[in-house]
Amino acid sequence: MQFSGLNSSSNRVFDFICLWILPAGYFLLLCSLFFLPDRSLLHKFYYGLFSIPSLIALCLRPRELKQLLREPIFIAMLVFAGWALLSLAWSPGDDGFSSKLKPPLHTLMLFAGCYLLVRYRSEIIQPLLFSAAIVALIASVYNLYMFASIYQPGMRLIGAGSFDNPLLSSHLFGFFCIYWLSLSMTCKRPQILLLTIPAMAIMFATVIATGARTPLVAMTMAAFWLSFICWNRRSVALLSVMVACGAAVLIFFWGMIFGRGDSYRLEIWQIVLQKIADHPWIGHGYDASLIVDAGEGYLLSEPHSFALGVLYYVGILGLIPWLFFQGYALLCSWRHRVQPLFIIASTWMIFGIGAGLTEGGGIISRPKEHWFLLWIPLALIAALSINQRAGRLLAMSIKKLSQPAFLSLSANARVIEEDGLGPKVLRLEDGSFLKLFRARRWYTSGSFNSYSERFAVNSERLRELGFPTPQILDLYRLDDGSSAVHYTPLPGNTLRQVLQAITAPDVRQALVERFGKFMAQLHERGVYFRSLHLGNVLVLEDGEFGLIDVADLRLYPSALSLALRQRNLRHMQRYTADRRWLFEDHFQALLQGYGVTASQAAVNRLHKQVLADSATAQVS
Repeated sequence: MQFSGLNSSSNRVFDFICLWILPAGYFLLLCSLFFLPDRSLLHKFYYGLFSIPSLIALCLRPRELKQLLREPIFIAMLVFAGWALLSLAWSPGDDGFSSKLKPPLHTLMLFAGCYLLVRYRSEIIQPLLFSAAIVALIASVYNLYMFASIYQPGMRLIGAGSFDNPLLSSHLFGFFCIYWLSLSMTCKRPQILLLTIPAMAIMFATVIATGARTPLVAMTMAAFWLSFICWNRRSVALLSVMVACGAAVLIFFWGMIFGRGDSYRLEIWQIVLQKIADHPWIGHGYDASLIVDAGEGYLLSEPHSFALGVLYYVGILGLIPWLFFQGYALLCSWRHRVQPLFIIASTWMIFGIGAGLTEGGGIISRPKEHWFLLWIPLALIAALSINQRAGRLLAMSIKKLSQPAFLSLSANARVIEEDGLGPKVLRLEDGSFLKLFRARRWYTSGSFNSYSERFAVNSERLRELGFPTPQILDLYRLDDGSSAVHYTPLPGNTLRQVLQAITAPDVRQALVERFGKFMAQLHERGVYFRSLHLGNVLVLEDGEFGLIDVADLRLYPSALSLALRQRNLRHMQRYTADRRWLFEDHFQALLQGYGVTASQAAVNRLHKQVLADSATAQVS
């Protein structure tokens, strides 16, 4: 009993980390630089709300490491970090090893945390990115307004919050400009598309105001990548807009672009390459110092190129895994470009590669602006890759179904379910089903993850857990904004229909007991089916149970808490027939079946809850 209680507590801690702490930490990592007074607070927020919780989660459930260690991107990152730490053996730095261990560890925890976040809260990733982009948009409007009120010729926008350098500020403004650009190419809702256009214009104006030229090159590269990775009619428009914007920038900002020359980049790179030639294979060491005098009147400590920085510190042997995890991430994103998150993350990475051509140099650092050029998009791609391979993300494209095509598909169909707005479930001529989901408001989660997508993903994930679900054939997007899922139904009748047809009490009792065992299996596997009732459970031809209408379902990291189990039972008590069969006539059989899989504590708690609810209902 003591071990069981300890295990339950660790599960609750793990669930709380994955479901609540990591989303909050990731959101603050993305947007807190816009409003925090300095970077040290960002470090504290990241350590306390993302890195350390991710480490605790891995300690509580070490088996999660297996998924990470099967991902080529993460393996290459481990090799890169390991080689960097090994280089301390010949590095001239005199700092302690423990201080140098922390940045790679925190960077690795970014990968681990992103993996856990995508695995257990995949539906929240797009709303999180959108919310962070809204914060960046509001901050950019404020920064532009304040900058315009004090502007004098030659001034460059730095921005409020933690920003102290216009070039570093431009990385974040460009990062979120690329987000809005990517969203404009992947979103399906007209309301979101209309929002992305002014948002892009504002973020682009903020980049221009910084006077930085590197983001312009990086954004051009990202736009070209984006136009090809999701090639459609919008790609032609994007390429046309790029030409127009490029011409406008050259006309109106010629002096800003060419007036400063190459900013001594060629001289800096030449000096750094000479230093690299001293130790080309193994580098100077992870914590080696770099001093560059390019004749500017002050000394520089960065090579102003990520690739040259890697070569200087860890040599060619360190450059190999560094190039590999970027190349593999882009290849993986191209293969899975049906998933919008891959498109967004890979476009961020292209932006970072472009920006890193003439900026940066430190290989592994604490969270700062340079993270947005490499580690943040790379960690997201790695997490998406792991979960895509495990079948936890949508792997099929959503087809557009015009009104004539819909009428043709549904010709001679039989209406199985409908509401005041029309049919909801149709049985087509070939025996397959078409389930329709009404359009939701644009600001709800349904606009980011439609219920038809949730239906498809939940079906696949439940099948992997061993629970029979319908086989998905196609996903559709209709002209009116609603969506549909086309699937092969499971052969069988609903449990409610079967119980209605049974006249022998002993047979009905045995079936209720088996259902109690099935329900406990769902709860123990972390399946919280909000709409669980006897009409959504099928009795299959082989006597096993299956689930239908699984869009309104959530998979938790651990077995359901007692509170969620009680909530699930209360939902079933709302149906008169279900309540009579399950909680009145055969309640003991239900508990007996439930106790085959679930703990006695769970059985006792559910027993007390049902008795209390029954007493309350009698009084009322």
